[in-house]
Amino acid sequence: MAAAVEMLNISKFYPGVIANSNVSLSVDEGQILGLIGENGAGKSTMMNMLYGMTEPDEGVIRLFGKEVKIQSPNMAIKQGIGMVHQHFMLMPNLSVLQNIILGNTPTKNGMIDVKDAKERITEIMNNYDLPVNLDEKIYQLSVGEKQRVEIIKALYRKARVLILDEPTAVLTPTETDKLLEVLRQLKAQGCAIIFITHKLREVMAITDKIVVMRKGIVTGTLMTEEAKSEGLSDLMVGRKVNLDIPRKEYSPGEEVLRVQGLKALNQRGLPALQGVDFQVRRGEIVGVAGVEGNGQTELIEAISGMLEPTGGQVIFKGRDITAFNVRQRREEGMSHIPEDRLKMGTAKNCSIRDNLILNRYYQKPYNKKGILDNKKLHELSERLCRDFGVKTPDSEYRLGTLSGGNMQKVVFAREMEADPDLLIAAQPTRGVDIGAIESIHHKIVEVRDSDRGVLLVSAELDEILSLSDRILVMYEGEIMAEFKRGEADERTIAVYMTGAKRQGGDGNEK
Repeated sequence: MAAAVEMLNISKFYPGVIANSNVSLSVDEGQILGLIGENGAGKSTMMNMLYGMTEPDEGVIRLFGKEVKIQSPNMAIKQGIGMVHQHFMLMPNLSVLQNIILGNTPTKNGMIDVKDAKERITEIMNNYDLPVNLDEKIYQLSVGEKQRVEIIKALYRKARVLILDEPTAVLTPTETDKLLEVLRQLKAQGCAIIFITHKLREVMAITDKIVVMRKGIVTGTLMTEEAKSEGLSDLMVGRKVNLDIPRKEYSPGEEVLRVQGLKALNQRGLPALQGVDFQVRRGEIVGVAGVEGNGQTELIEAISGMLEPTGGQVIFKGRDITAFNVRQRREEGMSHIPEDRLKMGTAKNCSIRDNLILNRYYQKPYNKKGILDNKKLHELSERLCRDFGVKTPDSEYRLGTLSGGNMQKVVFAREMEADPDLLIAAQPTRGVDIGAIESIHHKIVEVRDSDRGVLLVSAELDEILSLSDRILVMYEGEIMAEFKRGEADERTIAVYMTGAKRQGGDGNEK
């Protein structure tokens, strides 16, 4: 088939940074191109230029054989380009329906034709098995449901070229499988798809061609059938990557966290936690597995102080902290990496430095009698950027200029710098490249090996299995099963994640 998109000799420069240098790539109609690379490699910048969010400083873009200048997302949409962003472009206080039809609203007699819109969207949801409640507000949805809305919105606009930036970063394994099937259907209909991801297994499973980027340049272009995961990792990172993290022998110490009979409601006012009991001890990583939307978010928020429980207790280092606010819990030695870095973990319009010092600015030696010591704060933020590999020329840059993975490194650096007794890590490697995953996994194990506790919540079962000393499986707000390291594989855990089985109090199945 003919080329749908050609980006030829593209370069993009920012002050002190070369985002892209002489990059070329192409994707045909009815083809899926995998675009992979580390965070900050220039992948998203390339796609932002294709979608009209910024313009190239050098190079040419051709769309279906015709040279184009795409100066805005609206121009891109009109030319048949759709983009599903890594960080959702949704209006939280509007309904799902309103978000989908925004900018492309059907009318009848001068009024919005809601009936027609619902029929068209329902047809898309049924055809691609992407169910979502059209009347719910965006803020009421789980992260996975928001991603689904973004995909439906692009399909509703009848995109001929579809860009997906880390689309599976927020999806469960089952949802990911469904998405890949959707992409196969779109490919069969002649849609050109650019699939940005860090997950090499998905790249190998769904793409026809792969372009690898590192530090703003292309380090490899090859057909998927010729590729191997190990070789792709080397092209992405420039070295061998090892996710088998060495650790000390499992020897848990005293209890650092105990949750007793914890109950809580979700944003819709419905029961989310149904009396949860478990503990985390020093020197161990306790992983929580489960399909998103089964109480993991509310569990983390109730423990960290962001959600008031309706029953039960949170005991931290032997002290009942159920009534403590977030700052009090942090000052007691609890750190929290939230699942949604933009909504809860960062302020993207503030500087990297300001985001790094959010838990330090009011403390000595950084604050003396209400006056900030900017020199010390700058030294702290620069050190954290170096230690955690945040790719930026200077910590005074606005956080929003960073890639998603580098934003995550900022959050991780801030929470680790607090030297916590308990690290709560919710989706710590979501949207992060394989090199950064290796680094973050090392840091998590480092906390465990330094006689502190880790509570890990992840939608990535391989991450749970790789890191956890004990695994808890949640379903509909309850703990369905508990396994020690090595006792269960993905298939076993998946059965409990669906609620098909449940362990009794003695650890045996019911």
